[in-house]
Amino acid sequence: MVRIFRTFDGAIQQVDEPQDGCWIALTNPTATEIYELSEKFQIEVDDLRAPLDEEERSRIEVEDNYTLILVDVPIIEERNDKDWYGTIPLGILVTDKMIITVCLEDTQVLTRFMEGRVRNFYTYMKTRFILQILYRNASMYLRYLRIIDKKSEQVEEKLHLSTRNQELIELLELEKSLVYFTTSLRSNEVVLEKLLKVESIKHYPEDTDLLEDVITENKQAIEMANIYSGILSGMMDAFASVISNNLNIVMKVLAVITIVMSIPTIIFSAYGMNVNAAGMPFAGSPWGFLIVILISLAVSLIVALILAKKKFF
Repeated sequence: MVRIFRTFDGAIQQVDEPQDGCWIALTNPTATEIYELSEKFQIEVDDLRAPLDEEERSRIEVEDNYTLILVDVPIIEERNDKDWYGTIPLGILVTDKMIITVCLEDTQVLTRFMEGRVRNFYTYMKTRFILQILYRNASMYLRYLRIIDKKSEQVEEKLHLSTRNQELIELLELEKSLVYFTTSLRSNEVVLEKLLKVESIKHYPEDTDLLEDVITENKQAIEMANIYSGILSGMMDAFASVISNNLNIVMKVLAVITIVMSIPTIIFSAYGMNVNAAGMPFAGSPWGFLIVILISLAVSLIVALILAKKKFF
C-alpha cells in the first residue's frame, strides 16, 4: 500500500501524487509498487525491499542521490490469543525532495504522524522528521518495556501457588521479547551514532536538542531492557524451583491422605476374609459392624493427628 502525505498550513494531509517536500509511506508494498517507485525516483530495488526482510540489520547506507536509514521498531504480535512483543525493520529513504518510509505493517511509530498528532511535524523538514521518527521509536520501546514489566509482575503473583508450566512459558515469552528489544536497541544505537557523521543528512542547530533526546531515550531503553531481562532470568530460575516445591508439597499431602485412608481399608479387608465368624472380634454382637467402623475411624483420626503434629499436612 502506498500513501502520500504533505503538510499544508501546518496540517498533515493525504495527497494523490508525489510532490516536493512530501512523505511517501509504503506499507507491505507489492512488487509492482516497489518497481514503479524505483524507476520514478532512481532508487535501488534492493534498498526498497530491505525493510521487508524481518531479519534485516539496522544500518545506514549513503548512495549518490539518497540515503537509506534502517532501524528496528517494536510491534505487538498475537500468539496463542495473547499479545507479545517483537521488532521489525523500518526503512527511511531520504532524497533531496522527499522522504520515503518502508515497513511490513502499520506501526505505532508512524501512525501518529499520519494522524497529525505530533507537534512541530512538517513533511518538508526532512532532518527533523527523521529525528522525530527515531524519538518516537525510542519512546515506544520504553512504553512496551513498562508493559512487559507489569505483565511480569502479574505472572509473578500467579506463580506463588502454581504447579503448572503455563506461567513459566509466559515468562519465557516475555524474556524472548526483551532479547529482541535489547538486540534491536543496540543496533539502533549504532545507527544514531553514524547519523551524527553522515554528511548527506543536514544537521541544523535547532535539531541538536532533539537528537540528544533521541540518543538519551535510546540509551535509557537499553538500560531498562537489560535490567528487566536480568530480573526475568533470575525470576524464571527461582520460580522453576518454586513450582517444583509446590508439586512436592501436593505429593506429600496426597501420600499422607493415602496412609490415613489405608487404615480402614486394612481393617475392612481383614473382616472381609472368608474365615469362621466365631474367630472374628465382635462377630456375634448386633453392634459389631458399627463398632468396627468406629474403631477404624478412631485409629485413622489418631494417625492423622500424629502426622499433623509432625507437620506432614
